[in-house]
Amino acid sequence: MLLNAKDDVAIARVPLSRGVIIRLPDGTRNGGELVEVLQRVPSAHKVALHDIAQGQAVRRYGSIIGFATQPIQVGSHVHSHNLAVGELQQDYEYGVDVHPVDFLPPEQRRTFMGYRRPDGKAGTRNYIAIISTVNCSASTVRYIQRHFGPEIMREYPNIDGVIGLTHKSGCGMRHGSSSVEQLQRVLAGMAIHPNVGAYLLVGLGCESNQVQEMIQNMELSHGRQASWKKPLFLTIQENHGISGTVEEGARMIAELLPQVNAVQREPIPISELTLALQCGGSDGWSGITANPALGYCVDELVRQGGTAVLSETPEIYGAEHLLLRRARSREIGEKFVERLRWWEHYTAINDMELDNNPAPGNKLGGLTTIYEKSLGAVAKGGSTPLNAVYRYAEQINERGLVVMDTPGYDPVSATGQVAGGSNIIVFTTGRGSCFGFKPAPSIKVATNKTTYENMRNDMDINAGVILDGTSIQEVGRQILEEVIAVASGKQSKSEAQGIGEEEFSPWILGATV
Repeated sequence: MLLNAKDDVAIARVPLSRGVIIRLPDGTRNGGELVEVLQRVPSAHKVALHDIAQGQAVRRYGSIIGFATQPIQVGSHVHSHNLAVGELQQDYEYGVDVHPVDFLPPEQRRTFMGYRRPDGKAGTRNYIAIISTVNCSASTVRYIQRHFGPEIMREYPNIDGVIGLTHKSGCGMRHGSSSVEQLQRVLAGMAIHPNVGAYLLVGLGCESNQVQEMIQNMELSHGRQASWKKPLFLTIQENHGISGTVEEGARMIAELLPQVNAVQREPIPISELTLALQCGGSDGWSGITANPALGYCVDELVRQGGTAVLSETPEIYGAEHLLLRRARSREIGEKFVERLRWWEHYTAINDMELDNNPAPGNKLGGLTTIYEKSLGAVAKGGSTPLNAVYRYAEQINERGLVVMDTPGYDPVSATGQVAGGSNIIVFTTGRGSCFGFKPAPSIKVATNKTTYENMRNDMDINAGVILDGTSIQEVGRQILEEVIAVASGKQSKSEAQGIGEEEFSPWILGATV
């Protein structure tokens, strides 16, 4: 497969043996010439289409994915042994590819069956959340949660469950620091999330992340949100220890059950969907099948007034020039560049490089450098203008395509997106990630048929059919239909297996002391 006439490599559709002859397509560099494969090239990996000198840039998708670390002979396998990142001089042009969105009139927009909240937001699920403010209260949260098993919850059919959101932080950090503030943003974002009908905060009492300070700092006790979702909280030290806190917490949750169960699903325009875009366990097909198909779904959702959140900043690095060309304003573009420069500094002081991002599984699947991975990953964002850039877990208030700055690590990234208001997730995967997330359902799209067939109980959609001739647009429409169905109550594959609480993972900044 040749993705762009300017490319120096082609992608092996099937494993190529030594001696196989490739005819280069007409209209491309050296079009019509025959190339003999010199060594075995696995499926989804790259083969050189001409001789490449040491130090020369190598292109895929029409963009640079790295530089040759040694001379590469035509017909050779191109991968980590002869390709690496280098000094990449990007030409940033802001807003030159911004095209008006052809919005559908409101009366023509699709709807889903969701929960309309008193503050105007829309939920795709209806949970009660018990949230620990510090790891010291995590076990207590789980003990409270255990009181509400299937035998009790059967009496409340409109509640999707009582979930416990625990984490490994909340203390060992400077009181009042930006690290505490970011954690509070995450926890408050989960508390006020439209998929959460009520919540209980549980702390120890002496931690850096003080419960009542968080309620005050995050304005949980006043405003439109507080008018329908009261900030309930307990601390272990003020409730006679764990047993007393568990007893009181179970009593408080039991009182909430009838109230939360009273809400009913109703038709809501899909303009109220905020779709978190994720990819994990990516492979060489991700940027060819699943990610472009998800991008088509995103464009259609935006046309209908909805929102999509592109994240995983380290997995945009090297492809940022494509997004910046779509920035609605120079200010938005420069805000994103500032985040990239922050990541260069952040990785350097932690003895890392952004090219550390491709994992062993990514490389086994054909991806070599972070530039190559990023060029495929940004395809999830479709083609509409970039309307805003948010810091981690900030509340999303712009519509259309937006970016939230997060790490590339999927649980941490999705936690920030959902805390910011995303009420559903689409997750593309080539190697086979089993990701789920509560309270926002996660739909998984396999990039290839082998992964889909091997993990049918985990994969919701097979985008590998694109390699057999199905159009990207058709699979994109299938993803949109699945988004609407799952938003309306259909269980995703991960939900059907009960997955999604352990994946809650706030991004912890700074030293632990």
